[in-house]
Amino acid sequence: MKNNFYFIKQFSNIYKKTSKDSEVISQILYGEKFSILSKNKGWLKIKTSFDNYIGYIENKNYVTNYNPSHKVYVLKASIFGKANKKTKNFLSFGSKISKIRENKNYIEFEVNKWLKKKDLKNINHNEKSYVKLFKLFLKTKYTWGGKTFNGIDCSALLQLFYYYNKKFYPRDTKDQIKYSKKIKRKIFKKGDIIFWKGHVAICINSKQLIHAYGPEKKVLIMPIIETIRRIEQTAKLKVIKISSIKY
Repeated sequence: MKNNFYFIKQFSNIYKKTSKDSEVISQILYGEKFSILSKNKGWLKIKTSFDNYIGYIENKNYVTNYNPSHKVYVLKASIFGKANKKTKNFLSFGSKISKIRENKNYIEFEVNKWLKKKDLKNINHNEKSYVKLFKLFLKTKYTWGGKTFNGIDCSALLQLFYYYNKKFYPRDTKDQIKYSKKIKRKIFKKGDIIFWKGHVAICINSKQLIHAYGPEKKVLIMPIIETIRRIEQTAKLKVIKISSIKY
């Protein structure tokens, strides 16, 4: 039996240890593939298949057979119940669903759980406009370890672009720095990735960047030069690498 499983809940924290009081190191999305490394009472030690990230989730809400057909293309897609009534639940950007049936405007992905077609794309859809995807998260709360509409951190904002397009990219900033190829130039351009120790931002043009910024507690667009100066003054951190988005 292959050790392939798929998470089927809105999303879940991935913890550093087998406790909800432990540090949240990442999150797992609906339809995300993983392997089980070990079981410990009510917990699973897992490795996510996309980026080989290791941590703990609760031992529930997963299946073995799953064939995703669509993925969420908006920040948060409302889940509808019977008679197309909106529920209080959502799926986050990048979540992968398997179609059971469809009608004119909706796709059913679990019994009596529907999503609007306009909130979805075919599973093989690629999106080259990284700025468009990053801007979906504008004003989203900064949350350490988060990667959903409910909260996101700086490295997840960058990684989700690659995750959506099914291309490997590391989860944590320290690994992203090692993985990304350094470029040398005196002026910034759209698509440049700016790395500090423990932080990352992406240039959306030659003068502005977007990032999930802890001190402001949200995702926002800021001037590039002003941000570099602010981080150097407040956190005593200098830019250690500049790379560029590849797709």
